[in-house]
Order: sequence, then structure tokens, then C-alpha cells
Amino acid sequence: MPNRLLLLEDDRLFGETLVDFLEGEGYEVAHFLSARPAIDEVYENDGFDLYLLDVNVPDLNGFDLLKQLRESGDTTPAIYITSARDKEALAEGFHSGADDYMKKPIDLDELLLRIEAQLRRRYANEKVEVGQFLFDMQRLVLYEGGEPVQIPKKLAELLSLLLRNRGEVVGTEEILRELYGDDNPGTGVLRVYINKLKQLFGKESIRNIRGVGYCFDA
Repeated sequence: MPNRLLLLEDDRLFGETLVDFLEGEGYEVAHFLSARPAIDEVYENDGFDLYLLDVNVPDLNGFDLLKQLRESGDTTPAIYITSARDKEALAEGFHSGADDYMKKPIDLDELLLRIEAQLRRRYANEKVEVGQFLFDMQRLVLYEGGEPVQIPKKLAELLSLLLRNRGEVVGTEEILRELYGDDNPGTGVLRVYINKLKQLFGKESIRNIRGVGYCFDA
């Protein structure tokens, strides 16, 4: 399942450019031109992984919108994308609960890196549901019915990597590099671990993209 982003940007053309770029990178983006529909969507449907917020938008400025969400207990990462350049605006942005701040014009590749960094931080400390299981991303412990399931450490590390990129293809070389560094044991060991995860979560939980890598879909 791709990460869901909420984009609040009243410049339609710029917003559409961001949507096209981010969806091309595998994200699902809901674009709003004004604040009220955006905040209504959050309260009614939730499920967003990150907010991208302009400041000077109709109905309610981006600072006040995020303040309302934070006061309601919403901890979803938020990045401001704004033309405001003074220190007072920067300070207000962070005081309203922002996690990051970019000044227009922005570099799209830099935006992508900042989004990825925020999502990594968010999910590093979460417990993630996988079917009947719950996986503690920080402690690397898998639970079933509240009881820990004994799995090898490397298998837990592989599961963490795949969950951080849930719904996206992770390259075989990237997996091996993250799990083993320069001490690469070869793809045979990885296939064994992938099969173990399929035994836990079902055969359809992981797709093998031949010659490329693996995608966790459960």
C-alpha cells in the first residue's frame, strides 16, 4: 500500500506538478486548494502518512490548520512548502507543529528526500499491523495475540526494511547491503528469509520482481 500524502496548495498548476511528481515516485496524493476541505478530509477519513502544507491558502492559513490538528492529538509529520522567507514565519511554522520547512521555489528531488526522511522517523518508533500480527519497528519484535513470536534477528531486520517501504519494490542489492553491509552472503540466503516471511504472512504477501527485488504487499 503506497504512503498517502495530503497536499494543501492553492496554486493549481504548482500543485498538479507536485502531484504528478510524487505519484510518479509511488505515493498516493490528495490535493486540496483550500484549508477547510483538507482538514475535513483528515477528520473524516484520516489515514494520511504525511502533510505537505502551503501557508497562504483560502479559508484558514496553513499554520492555524496544523495547530488545530496538533491540538486534536494528530502527530502526522508535516512539511511546510511556502514562499514566506522571514525568520518570524519560519519560527511560527515550527511552533505550529511542523517537522520541516521548505522555501519556494523548491527542488523536487530535495522534497522527495525530506519526505522519505520524515516517513523513516515516523515508522521507526511505530508498531505496525501485518494481518494478525503486530511488529514493533523499534525493538524489531513480532507479536501475535500479544505474545512475541521468535524469529531470527536478520529476518526481523528484513521485515522492518520491507515494511518501511511497504507497497514499493526494494532492490535485492539494497536489501543485502542494508542487512549485511560489505559481507554479502548472496541471494540464496535472502530467498530463504523471503520464504520464511511468506510462511508467516501468506504466499501473496511478497512479490518477487524478477531481476529487481521484492515488494511487501500484506
